[in-house]
Amino acid sequence: MLAPVAQDLERVDALIRRRLESDVALVRQVAEYIVTSGGKRLRPALLLLACGAAGYRGEARLQLAAVVEFIHTATLLHDDVVDESQLRRGHSTANAAFGNAAAVLVGDFLYSRAFQMMVEVDNMRVMQVLAEATNAIAGGEVLQLMGSHDPEVDEARYLEVIRRKTAKLFEAAARLGGVLGGAPRSLEDELADYGRHVGTAFQLIDDVLDYSGDATAIGKSLGDDLAEGKPTLPLIYALRAGTPQQAAVVRHAILEGGREDFGGVLDVIRACGALDYARQAAQREAQAAARALERLPPSEFKDCLLELASFSVARRS
Repeated sequence: MLAPVAQDLERVDALIRRRLESDVALVRQVAEYIVTSGGKRLRPALLLLACGAAGYRGEARLQLAAVVEFIHTATLLHDDVVDESQLRRGHSTANAAFGNAAAVLVGDFLYSRAFQMMVEVDNMRVMQVLAEATNAIAGGEVLQLMGSHDPEVDEARYLEVIRRKTAKLFEAAARLGGVLGGAPRSLEDELADYGRHVGTAFQLIDDVLDYSGDATAIGKSLGDDLAEGKPTLPLIYALRAGTPQQAAVVRHAILEGGREDFGGVLDVIRACGALDYARQAAQREAQAAARALERLPPSEFKDCLLELASFSVARRS
């Protein structure tokens, strides 16, 4: 799927390591821990594929791919502190390994380094896209926090959180391919639509895997969302479609958080088809992503973007 940009991704990884250098020892230590802990690099790959599809092969694509990964990693560091997460990608989270203060401050370092690198590209449109994206992500994180332990969160509000918190960076990565390629604004918008739908599908499947995945494969503990009182789509659907008794089980679990109710909630969401409902929602997003590329000229990069949309739904980790 990523073969056309495999060498580019290697160069991006090398650039990430160079730009994580700091004269502050703890920054270097935490940054190295993060880099070596894995990760799919999907957002940088998406940017590189979008650049290829838009006909751009300049060096700025590598710089911005690293920027996107830095922004993503900074959000993960802060998220893990807020959620008190202990495991990510099969490893202890940075906050678990180094403490909350170090995780937050290194997250700030990554944000500021991303903006330094962004300015070096010297393209006002690039800065507009990424500044808007980081602001939307921060707003989405606050919106999600406001909905924590709230069983009244509905599907529309849940999707709004996803589009801000997760899909926005996918959208920005895809749009930047069009920006760097000098594409017409209409094509730039279509690439952005593609990224937004893929990012939404990706998060929907993440939420499904929290109740149906293999903990070793997904690299985190099952039931993390429930433990944090997050009303994700499987729970929202169960509240809406389940019997009063089933809804009461889910409502109690959201209000209280923790893992004590995980088994009972799992029985409910399986009985009322909540996981299938969420998967179907993800499939619709993937199909919308594919439709957004219909006017994009044929290329191996376009083929890979279409494959990435399918992968976002079919993945098991």
